[in-house]
Amino acid sequence: MMRDAGAGERPSSSTHESAIAEQAEIANRSRLAWKAEQLRVWDLLQLFTPWLLLTISTTIYFSWVLPASGEPFWPEGARVLGLVAVSVLWMLFGHTLPIKRRTLRPVPMTIYFVGLLALCVALMTYSDIFLVFTIAGFFHAYLLRPWPVGVLGVLATSVALNGSAMHVWANRTPDLLAEFVLIVAVQTAAIGVGILLTARSEPEERKREELVERLEAALHENAGLHAQLVAQARESGAQDERQRLAREIHDTLAQGLAGIITQLQVAERAARMRGETEEHVVRALRLARSSLTEARRSVRALAPQELARAHLPDALRALTERWSQEEGITAQLEVTGTREPLSPAIEVSLFRVAQESLTNVAKHAEASRVGVTLSYTGTEVLLDVRDDGRGFVEGVGTGFGLTSMRQRIRGVGGHVEVQSAPGEGTSVSARVPAIAPGGTTAKEQPDR
Repeated sequence: MMRDAGAGERPSSSTHESAIAEQAEIANRSRLAWKAEQLRVWDLLQLFTPWLLLTISTTIYFSWVLPASGEPFWPEGARVLGLVAVSVLWMLFGHTLPIKRRTLRPVPMTIYFVGLLALCVALMTYSDIFLVFTIAGFFHAYLLRPWPVGVLGVLATSVALNGSAMHVWANRTPDLLAEFVLIVAVQTAAIGVGILLTARSEPEERKREELVERLEAALHENAGLHAQLVAQARESGAQDERQRLAREIHDTLAQGLAGIITQLQVAERAARMRGETEEHVVRALRLARSSLTEARRSVRALAPQELARAHLPDALRALTERWSQEEGITAQLEVTGTREPLSPAIEVSLFRVAQESLTNVAKHAEASRVGVTLSYTGTEVLLDVRDDGRGFVEGVGTGFGLTSMRQRIRGVGGHVEVQSAPGEGTSVSARVPAIAPGGTTAKEQPDR
């Protein structure tokens, strides 16, 4: 009784710890979810905004500005198109691909930024519409490291943008220059403060995001360990209980029946010698022998005889072939995936499900074909038993066999689904975790 109580407490403790781990995971996610979302949105802006601005500028130039000016496509349009093509390649290899591959480096990014700003100035000499594309420099400046270089990038972008927009280089009046300096200073200060704050906070946010990911991975790993410990404890308890029952049956019931048979045989010989009737003795002897056979069968049934000689796929194949010969129904077994060693508790449970399903087919289905499929998926093992029999109405199949089947599979951390309809056959599907002997998952086993 003490052993049974302890076995019951281990799953309860594991369930409690799993619930605590799940609550901690939810709390961490809710606390940092909005920050992670901000980082993702900013990454998308960094990635796609320059392409959008270049597309808008180029489209407006070739569809409106160039035709409105009366200039032919050649040579001005061809030059602009060439600069746009160079800009596309420059952004692709200097900005987009490094961001996707997370290979941005300070020196290459600075060189890229200078080249991009030069292309923007060159395009603005042909049309002010490319001021729109030059705005991309403000976004790119956030990628420059260290942060003072980023502020210089904002200053250079602001000078190029406002200098072209205000035509400062052509009209150098004192008032225009003062206005130009004021606008550049305010713009640089406003955007530069954002770069400074980002430079200080973004690395911390990135570290927190990585920490949350590692924490989630650790929580998932702990959940897997809890499941393995529960399965191992359940397997150990079930194995101990089977051995105890087998010993008790062998040491009490079977031994007693064997003694009864011995005594009855002596009484039978004595009765023959005295010439007395032996009808009751013969009946008692026959009953005792039958009970002894049943006791021995019960001991063997605690662990399927087929699994004592082979692994699950071979045992299922032997079961299917023998059942097909005895019942005269075509039955085939198919095994998919890479075979992995499973704990005895799981192998016994799946074997019993197949055994019970085939028994039900023979009793009720009136089927002509049965298909048994055993699938190894890496983390789980699936067993499907399908027949083309008469089926049954959903909700009717709730007999002791199906209930026992569900309880057995639930005991090893899996579940059973039964699908059927009148005239469409029946499908019994069992899904269990692929836990190897010793309580480890199949993926943790060494390569064989």
